[in-house]
Amino acid sequence: MSEKSPAKKSLLDRILDAIERAGNKLPDPITMFLGLAIIVTIISAICSAAGVSAVNPADGSTIEVFNLLSLDGIRYLWTNVITNFSGFAPLGMVLVAVIGSSVAEKSGFLVAVMVNFLGKAKGWIVTMVIMFLGINLNIAGDAGFIVLPPLAAILYMSIGRHPLLGMYTAFASVAAGFCANILLGLSDALAYGFTEPNYQQSIAINWYFLIVSCVLLTIVGTILVEKVLLHRFPVSKEELAKYDFDEDNSNITPIQKKGIAAAGLSILIYAAVIVFMCLPIFGGRAILADENGSITSGASPFSKGIVFTVTLFLMIPGIVYGIVIGKYKSDKDVWADISQGFAEMGNYIFMCFFISIFTNFFSVSKLGTVLAIKGANLLSTIGFTGIPLLLGLIFLSCIVNIFIGSASAKWAILAPVFIPMMMLMGFDPAITQVVYRIGDSITNPLSPLFTYLPVILGFAHKYDEKVGLGTVIAN
Repeated sequence: MSEKSPAKKSLLDRILDAIERAGNKLPDPITMFLGLAIIVTIISAICSAAGVSAVNPADGSTIEVFNLLSLDGIRYLWTNVITNFSGFAPLGMVLVAVIGSSVAEKSGFLVAVMVNFLGKAKGWIVTMVIMFLGINLNIAGDAGFIVLPPLAAILYMSIGRHPLLGMYTAFASVAAGFCANILLGLSDALAYGFTEPNYQQSIAINWYFLIVSCVLLTIVGTILVEKVLLHRFPVSKEELAKYDFDEDNSNITPIQKKGIAAAGLSILIYAAVIVFMCLPIFGGRAILADENGSITSGASPFSKGIVFTVTLFLMIPGIVYGIVIGKYKSDKDVWADISQGFAEMGNYIFMCFFISIFTNFFSVSKLGTVLAIKGANLLSTIGFTGIPLLLGLIFLSCIVNIFIGSASAKWAILAPVFIPMMMLMGFDPAITQVVYRIGDSITNPLSPLFTYLPVILGFAHKYDEKVGLGTVIAN
């Protein structure tokens, strides 16, 4: 009797497989970013010699490409390599977040909480929760990229699913849904700050659209995971055991319930302290407010310290839980778990050295700024109107997003061009802003140059060393 032939893959599966194979043929991220830094240096010299420049629409100043191979350029490169690395923002945020996430994960707190509240839930419900959380975590800035993927991996294992699927689901929801939210957050304030000179309204000009987007993206994302991706990640109990996941954790013991209760109390106390510091109780401004009394502005201590806030939110209940269940018998046990968490991030730290070089070189060369201005000017002169113009702005935002990571930096360049132009064509600035934010978000998880793609790659290597950029991008 002949063996049963394997089921034929769907067209979409074959396309995803092709994307994964092609993407994984890219050089190692370290080699890729080092090569890109060299290419940027050469291009900067060519463009500078050719006199390439652009007029900044924000202030009318002329921006010229800086020659990184000039004497001044070489001096800059030689003297700033270390400070570029030490000042690389994602590195600091990731390492700080590792402190809290390591304790919360390795103490068993996260698994216990997730199993206790979602362990009996159906798979699609768990996916929907991850999607919804990921889309809304942009209220905490970039913290979602660092905190949610490892947590989602653990949660998926708790319901018998592959941890990488949970990780990719979380990353996609945070990255592609970065501007959608049911609450107003830091991204709304930053975007409106560059729209406001042409439009006196409030940061809530996109709120209704973003609320609907949040709901729609959650539903569509859940369907895609459950109907398209789930079958691509089969996993057995033996494989879950290989990932150091204990199936016995699916049953919560009385001592674990006691630990969860104690950890929950510690969270309430900590939350009360944070609220206390956000209120102007002593007159004047709150402890975590900026000089104008705002908590949500980009300059406020609350916004700047959001990653530290989240870290303590994970670390404090993790320690309390570990003490109650008897895992942490002394401070040495806590520090050992944190040290192990840092050890697992070694490859990412090394990778950040080369990422910091490329991103800084590209920024200093002004190539990205000139590209954005030239692209905006080109689109404004093509003559598009109506929906084609809106689609053109989305496409331009997608292209620029590959080269300039900061959403506010891109909008600072594009807003002075498009807001007045679109108003003349009858488009309210709120529409122009939201169209830009759509394009800025949807390419986040697809760009090999996205700052947080190496972060998810580092997390994924914990479960599979063979995972490459193509694997992440395809999924």
